[in-house]
Amino acid sequence: MKTGKVKFFIESKGFGFITEDGTNEDFFVHVTGLNGLQIQQNDRVEFDTVEGKKGVNAVNVRKF
Repeated sequence: MKTGKVKFFIESKGFGFITEDGTNEDFFVHVTGLNGLQIQQNDRVEFDTVEGKKGVNAVNVRKF
């Protein structure tokens, strides 16, 4: 499980990016990876990653 901070999330479009702690790598996150959770900029989160069509995506996102 990775941890990080929400870089931004555009609720009207249903996507954003999460920056991983330690590596500063950005991961795409889609609303479908939130399991009903609402996130916003600077929220601290835990997440898993999966290979998507255009790269690695954050899924199973949870706030902490």
